[in-house]
Amino acid sequence: MLDVVRGWSRRGRLGILLGATTAGFVAAALWPPHPQDPAYHNFADQRVLLHIPNALNVLSNVGFLLVGAWAFRRTARSALAGWERVAGFVFAAGLVGTGLGSAWYHWAPSNATLVWDRLPLSALFPTVFAVAIGDRVSSTAGRVLLAPLVLGAVASVIYWQRHDDLRFYGLAQFLPILLIPLMLVLFAGRRPTAPLIAGVVIYALGKVAELSDGPIFALGSVVSGHTVKHLLAALAAVLIVRWLVFESLDDARRERP
Repeated sequence: MLDVVRGWSRRGRLGILLGATTAGFVAAALWPPHPQDPAYHNFADQRVLLHIPNALNVLSNVGFLLVGAWAFRRTARSALAGWERVAGFVFAAGLVGTGLGSAWYHWAPSNATLVWDRLPLSALFPTVFAVAIGDRVSSTAGRVLLAPLVLGAVASVIYWQRHDDLRFYGLAQFLPILLIPLMLVLFAGRRPTAPLIAGVVIYALGKVAELSDGPIFALGSVVSGHTVKHLLAALAAVLIVRWLVFESLDDARRERP
């Protein structure tokens, strides 16, 4: 199937990718303004442990801090150069910032603290998207788009904060999640596919757990869906970091599905 799709003309495959991207922007522009639901802050697990409010939702952010520190170390020790090395450090900084911002938000949930959770989080998937473009479509395009994609995602959080409209934040977060698998189908690349696909799938499962916050907590009052989301997102980040700092073509042949 992949051979058939990649047998299409490059212009045609680029047209599919650009068409899907344009459709996402048009849908976001036409969608009515979407304010933040005040009920979003009412998490199922509000237990206090060791004088920490909403303790498990706060403490589960340690995973982001650990993976972020590891990502810094792995990127620094890698042979990545130029803009891809910058992307590795941006992703690592986003993970550390997400761990700190999310912990602060869950300590005292409100729109005012949520912005510090979303600002670093917003940069993660646009960074992955830029590297995927560089790997699968054009290295020049990935390099040129890295800064605009990251800054645009951060701007979407600021737009939400000022106008209480989540449309463009949702676009910055979810459009890359949809376009990355499409890119992997349409174009061959140097990096192995498996770690990135697994990371995206695990992150998507985390989002499902987040939407099931209460029902998961009701299963035994052990852990909530939001805490599970933090843990799955940190695991997804491990796989994505492995993909981001991948260097060896020989390793790619061994890992490629």
